[in-house]
Amino acid sequence: MNISGFEYFSPRSVEEASQLLLEKGKGAFVMAGGTDLLIKIRRKLLKPAVIIGLKGIPGLDKISFNRKQGLTIGATALLSDVAHHPKILRHFPAIAYAAKSTANTQIRNMGTVAGNLCNAAPSADNAPTLLAMGAEVILAGTQGERRLPLDQFFIGPGQTAIEPGEILTAIFVPTPPPHSGVSYQWISARGKVDISAVGVGVMVTMKGKVCSSAKIALGAVAPTPMRARKAEKILSGKVLSSRMIEKAALEASREAKPISDVRASAEYRKQMVAVLTGRALSEARQRAAKG
Repeated sequence: MNISGFEYFSPRSVEEASQLLLEKGKGAFVMAGGTDLLIKIRRKLLKPAVIIGLKGIPGLDKISFNRKQGLTIGATALLSDVAHHPKILRHFPAIAYAAKSTANTQIRNMGTVAGNLCNAAPSADNAPTLLAMGAEVILAGTQGERRLPLDQFFIGPGQTAIEPGEILTAIFVPTPPPHSGVSYQWISARGKVDISAVGVGVMVTMKGKVCSSAKIALGAVAPTPMRARKAEKILSGKVLSSRMIEKAALEASREAKPISDVRASAEYRKQMVAVLTGRALSEARQRAAKG
């Protein structure tokens, strides 16, 4: 791999890493797994002066679950760890599935969920499910720590709300309300190792047959991962019948703002939003019924 020279630092604390970021300025980049960053460097899309590795910071790879509060995924927890974690598989199966659906085995063994979010690609596989579940990111800097809802984190393609000197240290996902179900559906035009052409994450909360709450998040169909809020309103307070699911799925398709690129046309993406939203809502309804 032909990569131009840069300084590499391996801090032992978040505070040290944050201070380095501020001291080194715009030429400094944070690296967790490096599966996105190193490719950009190799393709000459980035030319960093400094790389600050996070793997040496104790505890950042931790995954913890509290039944009352929720799930916390550390910044350096690998995609493969999330995909196979017993408690995530049991309590957050859609999150495990999204992690397992990201790229290929080699990348999952190096890459992280946090890195997938910080790359801020509209097609990030892990974003739709986390958005639908009301996840927050925990950001730490020299001025302390703050929590930011994930739906405020993405501000443009490749752009996030991380401030200078801040580092994403963890992702927090609240425990879903009782009688909730979550699903992630995706499609790629060229097989499982390719970037998703469309991704849909859904969470529904049921009261009997009535949908008391629905959250629908779309990936790869707008400049950033987005919520289909009009589609959500269609379902709120309604019996979650096949007809209502179809109606909401079509509305989600209308809300999508895709472009045509090498992976799919805008028209195809809109059609797939409707198909995948319908599948996700149906699966989420089934999971909610099973408790």
